[in-house]
Amino acid sequence: MAQVTVIINNRRYDIACDDGEEAHLTRLAQDLDKRVNELTRAVGQIGDSLLLVMASLLVADELSEANTELDALRGDGKGTAADQAVPELERLADRIEAIAEKLEQS
Repeated sequence: MAQVTVIINNRRYDIACDDGEEAHLTRLAQDLDKRVNELTRAVGQIGDSLLLVMASLLVADELSEANTELDALRGDGKGTAADQAVPELERLADRIEAIAEKLEQS
C-alpha cells in the first residue's frame, strides 16, 4: 500500500492509497486545495473543518449535477439536466451564504 502526502489549506496530510493511485490522489487533493483556496478568498480563514465541509458540498453538488445530466442523457423522462439542477444549485447557494453570514457574525 502506497502513501501520499498532500497539502490542503497549507496543511500536510498523509493519505494511504492503493499502489499506482498516487498520481490520481495527488490530482484530487490539488483540486480540493484549489477549491478551499477559492472559498478562503471568499469567506476568509474560517477553520479547516468548515472549509473542508463547504468544499465537499461544492464537489457533491457538481457530482449531483453530473448525475442529473447523465440521467437526462439516458432519457429517464425527468426533464433536462438544467431544469433539475437550477433549484438544487439555488438551494446550495443559499445554504453556503447562510453559513458565511453566521461565520461573519461570530
